[in-house]
Amino acid sequence: MDQIQEFCQYLLVERHYSPETKKAYQEDLTGFKQFLTDNGGFTNFNAVDRLDVQTYLASLAERDLARSSVARKLSSLRSFYRYLIRMGEAKSDPFETIETRKSHNHLPDFFYEAEIQALFAVVDGPTPLDQRNSALLEVLYGTGIRVSECANLTLDQIDFDLGLLLVHGKGNKDRYVPFGRYAEKALHRYLDDGRVVLMAKLDKRHARVFVNQHGRPITARGIEYILDQLVQKTSLTGGIHPHMLRHSFATHMLDHGADLRTVQELLGHASLSTTQIYTHMTTEHLKSDYMKYFPEHN
Repeated sequence: MDQIQEFCQYLLVERHYSPETKKAYQEDLTGFKQFLTDNGGFTNFNAVDRLDVQTYLASLAERDLARSSVARKLSSLRSFYRYLIRMGEAKSDPFETIETRKSHNHLPDFFYEAEIQALFAVVDGPTPLDQRNSALLEVLYGTGIRVSECANLTLDQIDFDLGLLLVHGKGNKDRYVPFGRYAEKALHRYLDDGRVVLMAKLDKRHARVFVNQHGRPITARGIEYILDQLVQKTSLTGGIHPHMLRHSFATHMLDHGADLRTVQELLGHASLSTTQIYTHMTTEHLKSDYMKYFPEHN
């Protein structure tokens, strides 16, 4: 097993990263190794120097990649070198002093509350898949958890008595997230009825909450496909990406008066600055407070 494979195995086993995240790291690292091989021959990662890095960055610039793509590749390589140094397989990080221009923060896409209602309307049906999709939407929108966290959710992570989900987040960090009566009702209906029917199609048992039409555990990619299909049934224009319900949760929480620290805890953000991007989209709440509390001239 080479160093890239060992690192990717470390991400899966020790850091509990998702297979999709591991794949992204692997592609970035393999691409860098291939670049070194194509440009003078690759010996080992410990032999990489600043000139190699600058040449690599120049090649990325020639490809006219987005700043965010370049930043992601650099982040992958820095993480990889920190791992090699910790394992005693590299003496230094050649990317340590490399700086890139910061890209402008992109405001996350989200649904307006009326659009959320339109989305929920298309899953209001009696079939097992309707019940699953209803529960899926209620959990994603009502808790703000990541799509990968939702896909990996197991039955014992739901506490109906306390109205809490135990969520296994990024970097092996657990957090409790409350869910409301709509999610509770949808989950009970799905678990007591729809999931039972879907699981009957499968010979073996498993504890994953959300399953596909064959009773097998659903994947994050599968959830993305379901959301795409649901949007197509509505009059909503444009596409959907997996985290739009998470972004909508955060935006609507702040719009209705939640403080930033609370939203940070619920989303599982390590840094408050990550959560602050949602404040750009909550002018509706700010305007209403202004009109309510600022005295107007008579």
